[in-house]
Amino acid sequence: MSFELKLTGHVKSVVDHTLPGLVASLVASGITAQDETLWGLTAQEEASHRLGWVNAVSVSRPLVAEIEALREVLRSNGVTRIVLAGMGGSSLAPEVIAQTAGVPLVILDSTAPGQVLAALDGDAEAGGLAQTALVVSSKSGSTVETDSAKRAFETAFRDIGINPAERIIVVTDPGSPLDTSARRDGYKVFNADPTVGGRYSALTAFGLVPAGLAGVDINELLDEADATLLEVAIDSPENPALVLAAAIAGGEPRRDKLGLVSDGTHIIGLPDWIEQLIAESTGKGGTGILPVVLLPVSPELESKPADLQTVRFVSDAHEFHLFAHHEGEVLISGSLGAQFIVWEYATAIAGRILGINPFDQPDVESAKSATRGLLDSRPEPTPPAFALNGVEVRVSDPALAASGTVSGVLEALWALVPSDGYVAVQAYVNRLELSQIRGLRELVAADSGRPTTFGWGPRFLHSTGQFHKGGPANGVYLQILESTDVDLEVPGRPFTFGELIRAQAAGDEAVLANEHGRPVVTLTLTDPQADVLSLFEAAQ
Repeated sequence: MSFELKLTGHVKSVVDHTLPGLVASLVASGITAQDETLWGLTAQEEASHRLGWVNAVSVSRPLVAEIEALREVLRSNGVTRIVLAGMGGSSLAPEVIAQTAGVPLVILDSTAPGQVLAALDGDAEAGGLAQTALVVSSKSGSTVETDSAKRAFETAFRDIGINPAERIIVVTDPGSPLDTSARRDGYKVFNADPTVGGRYSALTAFGLVPAGLAGVDINELLDEADATLLEVAIDSPENPALVLAAAIAGGEPRRDKLGLVSDGTHIIGLPDWIEQLIAESTGKGGTGILPVVLLPVSPELESKPADLQTVRFVSDAHEFHLFAHHEGEVLISGSLGAQFIVWEYATAIAGRILGINPFDQPDVESAKSATRGLLDSRPEPTPPAFALNGVEVRVSDPALAASGTVSGVLEALWALVPSDGYVAVQAYVNRLELSQIRGLRELVAADSGRPTTFGWGPRFLHSTGQFHKGGPANGVYLQILESTDVDLEVPGRPFTFGELIRAQAAGDEAVLANEHGRPVVTLTLTDPQADVLSLFEAAQ
């Protein structure tokens, strides 16, 4: 088998109780047959044009030769470096595909000016702009981050005498604004299946084009997925997607936090892809499953919160016996292609168990609208409640700042986390320069005593951002921003990348705090490299 699970303790009981109903309802074969009625009347219209992913393997096969041929043309023209500008599923799937294959692919899913400049400049080992090709990936064709990156690269290519049409490849839905403009400008365009939502698009052009151009054997990936299709299509207690869905969405009371643990040596980055798939698919209507990406030594694995179900990825099913002491966990082994298929099926099935539509994202647009409003109105920045040791502190409720210290503010924020709640850390910074900030998650989880998520902004707005607004109202939010003299114009737009990322953070804060009444603390590092230490000390 290309995908195997092992269940122990509590979760085995949950699956044993939930699985017969799933088998009897014929949900697995129904998904395979693209039955749009499986999620109820309110979801039927959306589901009717969002189930194309079940045929992604066969639909994508003809793409392989076309992608490989283009790769050879690019190489013959001196291209040694592929950059991908995309958000959400458009970047997370290619990222895990390339990382797992050990193939370099530069991911640009940020509006942090320093990160954009790094993508433009390249490096000595991989090649600079003259050796670079850009894949612009946007399902809607109107994503502001992707459009801004495209504009920056077009200008940069022209500045060094390269025709952008020779170096920019577009992946988008047919008929999108990007499709129309790219064809008009002579760019190479790959149209994706419009009946596949972004987070289910790993095995479509969105996942395959950038990874394949970077050098991944995408035919092998499709073979891995193909080997699993029959297993997930059968209404059987052995169907791994049914078992997994029962494990993550079944039970009463349900464990609504999902800890994802990997040693990172087999499939690299898979938990990040699963995080956006599940959070955006299930976090709505006040319910949902909150994925929490963990390290093998994360505090949650020691404290074992009662509402956290842990899934542990191992490189080989034969290792299952080595993890016998991980009582109550789900142990998973499987190839990357198999993981994509099983998790997509399981997420759709989980939506049925939860009684929600797993294909829409009704709350994602709110932060985008707030960002557009701030870019149009350009209000003066909100004065900080106080500044200390290079850290400016802003709070959604003045009571949070009463202590006058950063550590006191954080303690006040943790005190607002309910017993079934969570903390979300959101870092709107250049993650190439401040990658160590991700380690803040471990400190916050230990200090707050609750499951803690971490997201790079604005990337998470296209994934877990849906859960933050549409899921259970039991989260508190810690934004980390940076002040920097580095900035870059967005060609043809009346704003810079620096202004854009600040508006995205402020817009999301406004939606969380003002529209949803969620507690938000914003910490701005005025000297990022120097102030990180102060931040870590405050979080301990």
